[in-house]
Amino acid sequence: MATTASEVVFDASAIANAVSENVDRDEDPMVDGEIAAFEPLSAMQMAGGKIQTRAVVIPPHRFSPLKTHWMELYTPIVEHLRLQIRLNLKRKVVQVRTSEHTEDSGAIQKAADFLRAFMLGFEIRDAIALLRLDDLYIDSFEIKDVKNLQGEHLSRAIGRVAGQGGKTKFTIENATKTRIVLADTFIHILGSFSNIKIARSAIVRLLRGSPPGKVYSQMRAVASRAKDRF
Repeated sequence: MATTASEVVFDASAIANAVSENVDRDEDPMVDGEIAAFEPLSAMQMAGGKIQTRAVVIPPHRFSPLKTHWMELYTPIVEHLRLQIRLNLKRKVVQVRTSEHTEDSGAIQKAADFLRAFMLGFEIRDAIALLRLDDLYIDSFEIKDVKNLQGEHLSRAIGRVAGQGGKTKFTIENATKTRIVLADTFIHILGSFSNIKIARSAIVRLLRGSPPGKVYSQMRAVASRAKDRF
């Protein structure tokens, strides 16, 4: 006798046995809890197989220090970041690029920041922190952005920031855990975002003529509150 669609009966135990047999035939990619392990992608693979490059301009006054400290710059970039580096005298730049050995996708930018910090005048022992820590930045500004000064007035303003024998600059650096470079009419600050903000505020007040003693006390109070907050 014919059986209609509404009269079809499924045997649940038979279906379960059939499914079990099919599963047993297939290869299980996870045996005893093991997960297939894949090699980490290199920086070039993450960039779609393309070589990434950066070029950092060499200021005229930094050629001599660059030649003197070349190996100190070369070693961490080549041996630790696994990048390639060369000095292009024709274009007056230092060029870095990724290679098949580069593992960190952020290595190329770290190297560029490290080189740029050196070109701005930071000591290598300070600039190299940019390779080790992810939350460090460089903030640069021109004195005229704060106050339009000329001649002797400009020299005195720079002198107030530096202090006698560099004392004022060192005090700001120690209190805010930053490093400061006074380069002609430009000021460069290396540090964390919050610490740069405190240091810059202190420098701006000095440029505007505030007494160093008053600036110190305000700066230390702000730095102390920031430390307690974090």
